[in-house]
Amino acid sequence: MGSSTNTRHHFLSGPARLGSLLLGCTALVASPLAVAAQEGGEAGTYRLSPITVDLSFEADDDANSIVATELWTGGKVATSVLDTPATVSVVTQKDIEQRNADKVEDVLEYTPGVITDYYGTDDRNDYYLVRGYQASTYRDGLTLGTMRGVREEPYAFERLEVMKGGNSTLFGTSDPGGTINFVTKSPRFERFGEVYGSYGSYDHKELGFDFGDVLNDDQTLAYRVVGKVQKAGLEYANSRDDEQFFLGSLAWAPTDYTKLTFTVDYLKRDGSPNSGGYPLDQLYDRSLFFGEPGFNYHDVDRLTVSTALQHEFENGLRLTANLRYSDLTDSFGYLYLNDSAGRVGTLVQRDIFGGDSTAKELIGNAILQYDTTIGGVDSSTLAGVEFRDASNSSSNFYTFNYDQTDVANPTYAGPPATPAPYSVQANDYTTKSIFVQQNLSFADRLVATVGVRHDWMDITNVDSSSGTPATTSGTFSETSYRAALTYKVTSEVSAYTSYVQSVAPPSIGIEPERGDQYEVGVKYQPEAYNAIFTASAYDLTKKNVVVPVVLPGGMIVRQTVGESRVQGFELEAKAELADGLSLSGGYTYQKSTYVRGNVRGTTVDGNEFATVPNHMASVWLNYDLPGAGALGKMSVGIGARYIGPYYYNVYNNSGRSPEQTFIDASFGYDVAENTQLTVNVSNLFDKQYVVGSGTADYYNNGRTITAALRHSW
Repeated sequence: MGSSTNTRHHFLSGPARLGSLLLGCTALVASPLAVAAQEGGEAGTYRLSPITVDLSFEADDDANSIVATELWTGGKVATSVLDTPATVSVVTQKDIEQRNADKVEDVLEYTPGVITDYYGTDDRNDYYLVRGYQASTYRDGLTLGTMRGVREEPYAFERLEVMKGGNSTLFGTSDPGGTINFVTKSPRFERFGEVYGSYGSYDHKELGFDFGDVLNDDQTLAYRVVGKVQKAGLEYANSRDDEQFFLGSLAWAPTDYTKLTFTVDYLKRDGSPNSGGYPLDQLYDRSLFFGEPGFNYHDVDRLTVSTALQHEFENGLRLTANLRYSDLTDSFGYLYLNDSAGRVGTLVQRDIFGGDSTAKELIGNAILQYDTTIGGVDSSTLAGVEFRDASNSSSNFYTFNYDQTDVANPTYAGPPATPAPYSVQANDYTTKSIFVQQNLSFADRLVATVGVRHDWMDITNVDSSSGTPATTSGTFSETSYRAALTYKVTSEVSAYTSYVQSVAPPSIGIEPERGDQYEVGVKYQPEAYNAIFTASAYDLTKKNVVVPVVLPGGMIVRQTVGESRVQGFELEAKAELADGLSLSGGYTYQKSTYVRGNVRGTTVDGNEFATVPNHMASVWLNYDLPGAGALGKMSVGIGARYIGPYYYNVYNNSGRSPEQTFIDASFGYDVAENTQLTVNVSNLFDKQYVVGSGTADYYNNGRTITAALRHSW
């Protein structure tokens, strides 16, 4: 990296690693708010309000380490991962680069408790479940809300933070399984950069860049520019996966205690949403295409503008404020197979599905945090307000039994005329929230955390499906709570127990889903080397559960069941060991059950969830070869993933997936100073499994090979 690193502003280089309990809570900020005193002095321990900060360690460096010891932004919990009373998994930028993870599904596939890509060649969205439930998604701590359906671009982010278990007290209306926070790249007040080009399977071509610098002599103004252009196909015929992404960010830090960041980014995708599925009678070649070449499109355009302010007052008081606006258009259409297990012959019905949608969203917050000491007890109080004003519109079309295709010899009849929409909807959402969290630390050993949040939600729906608009509205008022105890056994080991509540975003006419989770866990962060180890067990219950159900004709509707439950435990290890060896590994056991409920007249009591395995495990090893000499610096990586069987539907009557085992590998070679050639292979042995099955089968991704040349400075 460049040599012009600024040491004047303690906001600018990320939060310092905490040597003991950090009672403060990271607010919803767009870049790290450091808690250290002025940098540049002797390494040592300083007291700032009631917070002890150990400056003898460097802050998290996501570009050069797979081990994250801090939550950077948006967590609204103790900054230190060790002292956070919840199970947290962080995927850093180095993690992403080592595995060449090009989709969010790929980024998360080595994370315990998370199952991804269970719809295989359905490429409309990023598909992942956390602890058996849909995950709520956030960007820099603010909900993505109406932007959730878009496949995010991993190159835009420093890291992905996965907090297991629902927590509406911190995040507002959210799902109970967990939250995923995307941390956006922002200016770093130093000169740095990289540019890369890559080529891979299915004619995948990609160019990207990420660079920044300071703009003035007194180093109060800095910028960052990130971009990626992709021209690619997918493994089935008549497919495309093209993308353009650009981000520009400007940060102004006039003093050591004030920082303002402004960011604009644009995402455009031009892809094909689906292979059409595959017939149910046997395994077929992945390259086959059963849709319609002239009618298989997915176009996305999204513009996002955001700003963040951080200011630290004297005497332990600080303010953060954030504002973000997003504008999205999303259109897709395709033909897909509607097969049946009892089919005779090779003719299979095809249906049409698609839609056009738009969304706009304005969201912001203001948060005050006050740290003090009261009678020898360290106290940190966080209080904030949040608002959200969002709207979306959708026009969806569907044609049952449009035509038939011969799966033994597929032929194409040309694109159909777009059907008349069966559903035309417009929705407006307004949310206002207040929240308070209190942390108390006793003798630097025991930390008590309590929190409460109240959300007021107004929803208006205009249904124009019949041609005559019909307006309905609903008002919801929900309170959620959180309580936790953390005990510092030693400076390296912490244990915790917690209770959290979640309230899922409601719909008109449907009771909000409510979740309750009890969890205990222990974390170990050794001082001898860079690593963190986590073990946790949990009991998660959700009421008024809404599940997606595929009707016989292929339509997907949402049905409410009474109550569901997931119990399990997770193990995770991330470590950078001696001699250039790094390790990421984890194991998950989870048992999902519908405690009581009825779906379309059928009782599902006692059934397991769809696409939720009981067992998952993964490990990734990376080794930097010593003494490469004239051959140059080299590194090798090898990974293995195991996914146990799961049911394909909530009725548990259409079979289970096979056990899935995948091997991935990587190789890196420094062809010149600061220039590296990498080769990544995903699904090395080209294993093929049916990962999803309904009206058609859907397969996992086959073997992909990608070579990239990357130059950094």
